[in-house]
Amino acid sequence: MSPLNISLADLIARLDAELPEASDLDRIAEAQLRNRTLIDLGDQLVDHYVNKAKRAGASWNDIGGAIGVTRQAAQQRHAPAPFARFTDRNRHVIVLAQEAARTHKHDSIGTEHILLGLLGEPQGLAYELLVARAGTEQAVRAAIEEALPPAGKKAPRGHIPFRSEGKEVIEQASGAAADLGHDRVDTEHTLLGLIRVEECATARILRDLGFTPDGLREAVEGAARDE
Repeated sequence: MSPLNISLADLIARLDAELPEASDLDRIAEAQLRNRTLIDLGDQLVDHYVNKAKRAGASWNDIGGAIGVTRQAAQQRHAPAPFARFTDRNRHVIVLAQEAARTHKHDSIGTEHILLGLLGEPQGLAYELLVARAGTEQAVRAAIEEALPPAGKKAPRGHIPFRSEGKEVIEQASGAAADLGHDRVDTEHTLLGLIRVEECATARILRDLGFTPDGLREAVEGAARDE
């Protein structure tokens, strides 16, 4: 019996019951698809607790010991790519943030640019929450424009890096999704990431609009329940 109380016999019986007319070769193909799904779910389960341990202060040495591999192997296997779990909407937000930095001739992406990116994705929950609180999209944009640094002399070309607080927002967005038990990181998690970086200019904008970290989290949880 496995730790999940699922046996090989259970898996075989379920596949046979669901595909009673399938050939042996078709069942092999289906079994392989389910194998990949189980592996992916297992990886996500471990990743969830690795991320939780990292936020609690565990080192990669500690995590490697818990998994039974070296520090380097644990870090290589479980350190997530920054946008690996981002939805397409949320990746679009990051693209828009980079373009906002370029438009304002800034050589790095800050939290203000990320907030502008969220306003450029009207299908996202973050946009809905922002406009509902501020009354209009323009009210949010005006607050951001006031907080933006002065424009540079020349628009940068190519890739534009994140400032340190921008990187922290990305990390906090992933953490917010994990805290809520969500597999993907969407625009609402990025909005939560912004308000969690308390000293950044955008967190102050959000507080001035009437958001609080707890209130925003409750709004996100409520929207998830309504789906």
